[in-house]
Amino acid sequence: MQLSLPTKNLGHFTFMVISFLLISCGEKNDNEEQKITSKTKRPNIVFIMTDDHAAQAISAYGHPVSQKAPTPNIDRIANNGAKFLNNFCTNSICGPSRAVILTGKFSHINGFRMNGEVFDGSQPTLPKFLKKVGYQTAIVGKWHLHGKPQGFDYWNILKDQGNYYNPEFIHENDTSIVNGYATDIITDMGIDWMEKKRKKDEPFFLMVHHKAPHRNWMPPLRHINTYDSVNFPLPETYFSKHRNQVAAQEQLQTIYEDMYEGHDLKMTVKKGSDSLRHNPWKTDFERMSSEQRKAWNDAYRPKNDAFHDANLSGKELAEWKGQRYLRDYMGTVAAVDEGVGKILDYLEEQGLTENTIIVYTTDQGFYLGEKGFFDKRFMYEESLAMPLLMQYPKGIKKGTTIDALTQNLDFAPTFLDFAGAEIPETMQGKSLKPLLAENRPDEKFRDAVYYHYYDFPAFHMVKRHYGVRTDRYKLIHFYDDIDTWELYDLEKDPKEENNLYDEADYADIQKSLHEKLKSLQEKYMVTDQEFQTTPKEKVDQAYRNFARLSGENPDTYPKEKKSSLK
Repeated sequence: MQLSLPTKNLGHFTFMVISFLLISCGEKNDNEEQKITSKTKRPNIVFIMTDDHAAQAISAYGHPVSQKAPTPNIDRIANNGAKFLNNFCTNSICGPSRAVILTGKFSHINGFRMNGEVFDGSQPTLPKFLKKVGYQTAIVGKWHLHGKPQGFDYWNILKDQGNYYNPEFIHENDTSIVNGYATDIITDMGIDWMEKKRKKDEPFFLMVHHKAPHRNWMPPLRHINTYDSVNFPLPETYFSKHRNQVAAQEQLQTIYEDMYEGHDLKMTVKKGSDSLRHNPWKTDFERMSSEQRKAWNDAYRPKNDAFHDANLSGKELAEWKGQRYLRDYMGTVAAVDEGVGKILDYLEEQGLTENTIIVYTTDQGFYLGEKGFFDKRFMYEESLAMPLLMQYPKGIKKGTTIDALTQNLDFAPTFLDFAGAEIPETMQGKSLKPLLAENRPDEKFRDAVYYHYYDFPAFHMVKRHYGVRTDRYKLIHFYDDIDTWELYDLEKDPKEENNLYDEADYADIQKSLHEKLKSLQEKYMVTDQEFQTTPKEKVDQAYRNFARLSGENPDTYPKEKKSSLK
């Protein structure tokens, strides 16, 4: 059929057709633009996580140690956003904490309870959910979950724990040594990905995972002597006798008894020598270049020689070890702080700050001499508490402080919430976004947190234990080769030295804590499988193995350790 058009109306008809086409094209372009705009309006997320960074070593938290060695760049995040005062981990050890952060599920649900197990990377994870709503995802630095990362568009990860100097990185099918200092390398990798490897018109999720300040606390050459003249305050509990605390008595993570004098404390065999004392993991030093090692030795030799001249023993030696540990630890933190500053500066220079959530945290807390300890693992405050700082100009008011009980379990739901993505019902955490709103809800966010540690017998021989912490009280059950309970009133006893379990004055509180513990275990689907114990022969053999590794006579274990300082 042929369409006949009146010639006198042709001009008007043509105008209408052209107008229709222009409007249609305009609508299409508007739709495309709207699609791009909605993508870019989703906030970018830069998640910076260190390994074993104590809140005591972040000056935004005000601890006396951090005031002697400030962290001004990390503090920028706190000043420009929110500081969480009661953020806790669910399982205080590296790999399991990372698995919790990725899945939003407790260790017994995500299947990664302790180091040495294999994380099932095929399960749903935060980066996979973010990819579904249009995010580019990347991770650089420490992975420590075995196997290759899944759910990431780009990854370049440290081999195993990683080394401070000239570390090995795994990218796709290649493993190669990258010359330099790990913290600086990881920082530069993160910036390089943002600058050169991402698509500029799509939102991104970048995880920058540092090795520092993990054992053995090797500062970069520029910070080897930074804190030599600083006398850090040692905790009041540095020489704790752990009365009525069986698990604390039987641990192997006391600074002045269990640190390796060569590997950890960089002590030498004699004056004038650069040869280290006990150093079972030689690769940390042997991988240094000749130039790096010379600079290292030139810096450490004078202070090691001064130590030999002092001829210290007993309490004075124990205090000297505490100072050496803190000076090295804070030297590694100084490099982290510089790296954070570089990332913040880059985001500002590129105009990305306004639409980027910047997070600074660590995988768990850490001891800086409290109770005499280094490392983590225990449910006591120093290792249970995780620093958490979060900046987002569009959604978080400057100088916000959050005192709600939060956990690393909440990180994944929070990021999905901010990204406008659906939070899976299988995640066991809660979004922190409501806490960060200017008009916060009045109702309590969480009245208690649940904790469960499994890694025994293992390094430091901290017993398996689980427990509950409320805003004031804490109940812990240590089990495996022991069976003991501990209860603390954190308001009256913040250092957790006075175990109140079975005290008559606390009978009602003890009962209510047991009830709360049971209800949380039911809520989080904790089954009897989680309370399995280890055969005595295996525990005894582990004590002997660790005695051998520390250069001691294995026949002295598993007898109770004796110390002239206790």
